[in-house]
Amino acid sequence: MHYFAQKTALRCQNFLPLPSGPTQETWQIFLILLVSLSTLTTYPHPHNNGKHVKIPNPTLIPYETHQSYRQLFPHTEQGLIYLNHAAVSPLSTRVLKAQIAHLQDRSTGKIETYPDDVKQLEKTKGCIERLINAESWERIALAGNTSDALNIVAAGLDWKPGDRILLNDLEFPANVYPYYHLKSHGVEIDVIHSSDGKLTAEMVYEALRPRTRLLALSAVQFLSGYRSDLAVLGELCRSRGILFVVDAMQAVGGMRIDVQEMKIDAVAAGAPKWQMGPQGIGFLYLTEELQSRVHQKYLGWLSVENPWDFFNFDQAPATTARRYEGGTVNIPAMWGYHASLSTILEIGPDVIESHILSLTGALTRQFLDAGLTLYSPTDDQERAGIVTILPPKGVEASAAYEELARERVLISARGGKLRYSPHFYNSIDEIRSAAAISLDVFARLSSR
Repeated sequence: MHYFAQKTALRCQNFLPLPSGPTQETWQIFLILLVSLSTLTTYPHPHNNGKHVKIPNPTLIPYETHQSYRQLFPHTEQGLIYLNHAAVSPLSTRVLKAQIAHLQDRSTGKIETYPDDVKQLEKTKGCIERLINAESWERIALAGNTSDALNIVAAGLDWKPGDRILLNDLEFPANVYPYYHLKSHGVEIDVIHSSDGKLTAEMVYEALRPRTRLLALSAVQFLSGYRSDLAVLGELCRSRGILFVVDAMQAVGGMRIDVQEMKIDAVAAGAPKWQMGPQGIGFLYLTEELQSRVHQKYLGWLSVENPWDFFNFDQAPATTARRYEGGTVNIPAMWGYHASLSTILEIGPDVIESHILSLTGALTRQFLDAGLTLYSPTDDQERAGIVTILPPKGVEASAAYEELARERVLISARGGKLRYSPHFYNSIDEIRSAAAISLDVFARLSSR
């Protein structure tokens, strides 16, 4: 039955006295059907009200402030319109400076920088804590990438034959293989099929089974750009005792994630996309309760409570998420990562999200006005930083991608579609130019 209608009907039951026995069950069904009908007009839709994080009215960053941050990205002064942040972001001058300073210190300065590195590592985790509203920076482990982080959770849980994991067919492979690998343990994989690039809370509810133990999905889908209602899904999973594990690679740094409000058990995200950090680093967040259930598959010297007690080999793992780091993380990348996170927090995640939504909204309208078919959503509650279109009839996505690159507009071609993904430093003028150049390219290619 419809999850949201069922919840409301059961609430009604608290103040509507119902007869006992079979008649009570009949009345329960009647109430659920009644509420289901009422949702058509009066019951708040989960994407418009209730537990979800409210999406603000999109607004651009004020011009002078925006110009000061654009200067951090020198390619903007070279006539290049870069709209490919869903693939990899450019490194700001702050990131570059932080990494170079560290490497110079390792070469001709202190050389042994470990004490400074440890302090900076904790500051970096503190930035992530603020960015996703974690309970503490101690709930965060640094990881090499999203795949590594997800595998810590997937491989560390105690699976039993017949346990089920719920996935969908929109996911990037990094959020699929860690779970498919568990088939060898007798775990069953259920896959939600989407025909339009969307994955609604209703679709998830209908796909749940009695033995579903984990829901794995992306906060924002990598191709369609669909933004799931994580708060509603988190409430649903928590009410069912289902683990909620989110791949936030296409969200964190661009779209807000609040792990506490959204009742997320684990989040994994690499740094190079919307967090605008170096490659080879990212993070895993997990609740203290989930940590108690994710058993180590490997252990390193930094995994234990006191790594400097070198000859005490009977130590327990650290009480923090540091237990999952094992050994030394990618320190040069960590210094750059801190610089990128600090910039995002300096501007403000709300401000960045609003600016990005303004840009993608403008791009969406321009493409729709030109009669193009969008694969990405148009509803503000479902949009994020990705606008994906189907090329016009007779135009190959790969050819359009190459022609746009020659025109110095960099996007992605994925699955026969064209994906545009601006970030906070992109301007509305760049969006208008990119749209106009794209339409001109389409016209030229279709006439050949």
